Amino acid sequence: MNLGVEDGERTGVIMRSSTIAEAVHRTAARIPHRTAIVFDEREWSYQELDKAITLISLGLQEQGVEKGDRIAAYGRNSDLYVLLFFAAVKIGAIHVPVNFQLKAGELDYILTDSDPVLIIADRELTDEIKRTSANSHRRVLQFEEEILTWALSEEHHPMERDEFDVDDTDVAQLLYTSGTTSAPKGAIMTHRALMYHYMSCIQGLDIKESDRALHSLPLYHSAQMHVFMLPALLVGGWNKVLPAPIPDVVLKTMEEDEITSFFAAPTVWVSLANHPELTAWNLGKLRKAYYGASIMPGPILERLQNHLPELGFYNVFGQSEMGPACTVLRPEEHAEHPGSAGRPLLFVEAQVVDSEGNRVPPGELGEIVYRSPQLCLGYWNKPEATAEAFSGGWFHSGDLVKQDEDGYIEVIDRVKDVINTGGVLVASREIEDCIYKLPQVAEVAAVGVPDEKWIEAVAVFVVVKSPITPDEIIQHVKDNLANFKVPKRVEIVEELPRNASGKILKRQLREAARIR
Repeated sequence: MNLGVEDGERTGVIMRSSTIAEAVHRTAARIPHRTAIVFDEREWSYQELDKAITLISLGLQEQGVEKGDRIAAYGRNSDLYVLLFFAAVKIGAIHVPVNFQLKAGELDYILTDSDPVLIIADRELTDEIKRTSANSHRRVLQFEEEILTWALSEEHHPMERDEFDVDDTDVAQLLYTSGTTSAPKGAIMTHRALMYHYMSCIQGLDIKESDRALHSLPLYHSAQMHVFMLPALLVGGWNKVLPAPIPDVVLKTMEEDEITSFFAAPTVWVSLANHPELTAWNLGKLRKAYYGASIMPGPILERLQNHLPELGFYNVFGQSEMGPACTVLRPEEHAEHPGSAGRPLLFVEAQVVDSEGNRVPPGELGEIVYRSPQLCLGYWNKPEATAEAFSGGWFHSGDLVKQDEDGYIEVIDRVKDVINTGGVLVASREIEDCIYKLPQVAEVAAVGVPDEKWIEAVAVFVVVKSPITPDEIIQHVKDNLANFKVPKRVEIVEELPRNASGKILKRQLREAARIR
């Protein structure tokens, strides 16, 4: 059949790639009057969202922002944070999310590395930018002033006018890694990579148009933004944004807004499960409970499942360079595969290899490596780190895992967290799991610190929920593990340092141990 197609184009029809802003525009065309985002007193339908994105895009252009320019977003959770992301990528600018908890010295690193032409910040955060030693000269606009003003503008701009020359191979975001083992690196994410990632999440995490999703973890972090918020908007779901995951507020919102879907780090789920008034709230509509970044304690999972028997849990595992979701353990898989991080998502290919890059047999320890269209292009301004991470044609995750014959992975440790004590490699996870069996222990992290005799000595940091001495902890490990795995130091601390996604910052613990 001759359709008059020549050179990949139909007469009168422009063949276009699928960029992120175009995807949400299609959702707005399909369900224009359905609610997209609710934040505080503001509510945006999909049609209003699409219009506001265009208006903010034009405002950015009027400020001189051009395709390829970086725009740093330095703000807390809000509807405007999401709008800015869409507007930036709509004109081909590169969005740079910045942790709102960073102080001047930490800001200097990311702002110098990404070199943004513009910073969009919350009013109360602008002073921190002025305190930086190398970036106080940056031009700063404010979310609640300029971005909101542009979004609510009554000026008429025809929505059908295509003003932006953007392709899905263009860079959409510099997604800085969490920096748990080294300084953060900017993963270069294209529109195409993120769109593949969204499709993986929609399919693997059962994200539906009927969902009423609550988003309370930081939107600057890739998990909340790219695993949950963006996929939910692309399918047409209803989304409520909270400034922070405060347990009382989260539970109240779940009841009042009949929330069906919620993502949180295990630390947040622990606080909800232990809330003294948990059973007083009507959470009967909640069906999907997502978690990731660290292990969900078994008793917490059991408590929540007993209280909400129809609630399904999804364990999501991954890293920034992949968008970040790589694998998922679905609700029906939890009982048979406890402790597993599941299997690879739709567009993720994974292997487990040894230090030479050879695939290891099922059940053996190795590093998980990936190939995927949702993978980053490399690291911004870091060609050597990029070459190292992509050696052998696969992306090297730095995660030590075991994978069974059915493809389920169990995360054992980070490669850089393995402790070389006396020339023997020890997984910090094994020591931690042993100490977690003590009923007095709430949290524990094991790290290796330099030692003249042992190369590295095992040091553990423990948060307790009832009295226990370091000697008792050491004796417990002696009774259950080989002598070379026994900690040389045990420190009782009030809390462990974490990043926004709940990952323990072992780099900080190692530095603290050296100082002590």
